[in-house]
Amino acid sequence: MTLTSRIVIAMTLGIFLGSLLKLTHDLSILGPSLDYFLLDIVANGFFDILGQIFIASLRLLIVPLVFFSLVCGVVSISSTSQIGRITIKTLGLYLLTTAIAISLALSFAVLIQPGVGIDMSIPQAFEPNQAPGLKEVIIGIFPTNPIAAMSEGNMLQIIIFSLLFGVALKSSGEFTSPLQKTFERLNQVILKLVTILIELAPYGVFSLLITLFATQGIGVIGDLAKYFFLLLGVLIFHGLFTYGIFVSFIARLNPLRFFNKMKSVALFAFSTSSSSATMPVTLQAVRDKLGVKSPVSSFTVPLGATINMDGTAIMQGVATVFISQAYNIDISLLGYLMVIVTATLASIGTAGVPGVGLIMLAMVLEQVGLPVEGIALIIGVDRLLDMTRTAVNVCGDAMVSCIVGKSENQFDNKVFLSEN
Repeated sequence: MTLTSRIVIAMTLGIFLGSLLKLTHDLSILGPSLDYFLLDIVANGFFDILGQIFIASLRLLIVPLVFFSLVCGVVSISSTSQIGRITIKTLGLYLLTTAIAISLALSFAVLIQPGVGIDMSIPQAFEPNQAPGLKEVIIGIFPTNPIAAMSEGNMLQIIIFSLLFGVALKSSGEFTSPLQKTFERLNQVILKLVTILIELAPYGVFSLLITLFATQGIGVIGDLAKYFFLLLGVLIFHGLFTYGIFVSFIARLNPLRFFNKMKSVALFAFSTSSSSATMPVTLQAVRDKLGVKSPVSSFTVPLGATINMDGTAIMQGVATVFISQAYNIDISLLGYLMVIVTATLASIGTAGVPGVGLIMLAMVLEQVGLPVEGIALIIGVDRLLDMTRTAVNVCGDAMVSCIVGKSENQFDNKVFLSEN
């Protein structure tokens, strides 16, 4: 049985059993003692521990994987000017797809009107964290202490340090040749650890989903069904249609083969709800299944996991229109344009900030004069939608990697056309 099949079975069982536990708890079918044992001890105890250990194990690999793979990638690049080209292309594509994503979200939301007819009372207060200013963002990209950046998981700083270290290592000539080989060997060890963890993925996926659905259940969708399914539909449309066009017409690759090779990564991302936690799996798939060589994939994937927020941008677009309609506040055409610009640029500015999706949404709402308190209305279903957003984001990372890899002659067609 393939890994994808095992992950699908684990997801199905986790969602079904978790929802069943939530239903029996709400209806008090099993009695307080058995209900406590199954829900608190088994689902939210034992399986929650397993799930959190699995996520922690994935996060354990992120920093060494990014550092070693990016240093090795830079060393293997023919010239420093190529590094500049790869950076510009990658950033440009991520910003372009984010702008397209939020434009699609606004268009569908205005057309379908998910917030019309909702009786909106003033919801509970919502206090988002403050987003950093532009000056702090630019300064914060450059690390003052690379060890601290690694311990804190500050991905942009890690990427900058890895690039500089790689350039210095490459420029040092034959003197550092043994060190270059050491980095390549350490990189292989980290990749082997990733392979081992991926084999354990079905157990981690089952543990995460049974805990989530035992806590929230599917019934949380409730009155927000129109918002929920509209946002879900736009996410799927963008993931399949927009990315399919980019893969087909810009990368000139078969989109069906692309999505087939990415399905296990998308399912994995759906289960973890974290682009960062999924990054080791994404990086392996982009290199070993899609055929994007390390000099490109070791840069585009970590950067994408940090700043590529197509799924979040779609949430912001639909949520903005939903809240404006629920409060009966009209947004002008200029307001919609401001939403697009703000959300696109904020995808870089708020990278790495905890609760980034809600911070960005708060920025967008304030930009067009909508009440930030409206965010409290959608928090209930946001966790379920976050899983789909993450799956879309990792597919976007892979799509951009393919385009940049093809344009820089860092793409292996034989690997892409293989059946692995």
